[in-house]
Amino acid sequence: MTDSEVEIDVETAIETETARAPGRATPGPAGSLESSGPPQLAAIVESVLLVTDKPVSSLLLAQVSERATAEVEQTLRRLSEDYDAQGRGFSLRQVAGGWRLFTRTACAPYVQRFVLDGQTGRLSQAALETLAVIAYRQPVTRSRVGAIRGVNVDGVVRTLMGRGLIAELGNEDGSAAILYGTTPLLLEKLGLAGLDDLPSLAPMLPNLSEEELDEATMTRPQPEVKT
Repeated sequence: MTDSEVEIDVETAIETETARAPGRATPGPAGSLESSGPPQLAAIVESVLLVTDKPVSSLLLAQVSERATAEVEQTLRRLSEDYDAQGRGFSLRQVAGGWRLFTRTACAPYVQRFVLDGQTGRLSQAALETLAVIAYRQPVTRSRVGAIRGVNVDGVVRTLMGRGLIAELGNEDGSAAILYGTTPLLLEKLGLAGLDDLPSLAPMLPNLSEEELDEATMTRPQPEVKT
């Protein structure tokens, strides 16, 4: 037997024993490592916490993972301690009756820089159309904006609020619907002194009657705003 044959046999034996080892991860698609068994409780907890935007109680995590609440709480505390000990960029904290992941305080300047840099990008066509409706119709509810555009605008409204271009103005009289309007930041970016300086839509809609033009330019009586 040659030296090369011995090396091949040793490698084959190692691979065989590795594959037989209980609890050992095996290569999955695209070379990723996936456990052949069910995920561990820590992995389940992390997965849920990564997709939530509010604190999750240990009781709810226990129900989702089908584990005892005490075991879930122990896992949460261990994860929190591990993240702190490893100096990860996020921490796991117990707040408002639940658990939630937070970016680490020391990383705040870098996160802020990333968020602010991301706000310098151009608005999408959907965002521009939604912003125009709010600017000319304000104060206006989200449902009214969606009806005018004919699409759901929830995500676009959140984007515009995140960029500081619109804000909540209160609630519509007779309902709990939130009213939205533009902010001084929008006027600053447009170089306008006030909303009266917004360009008229009449030259762009020459074939409409006076009544249709009033509706198109959104010059309807404004609802009372409750703050």
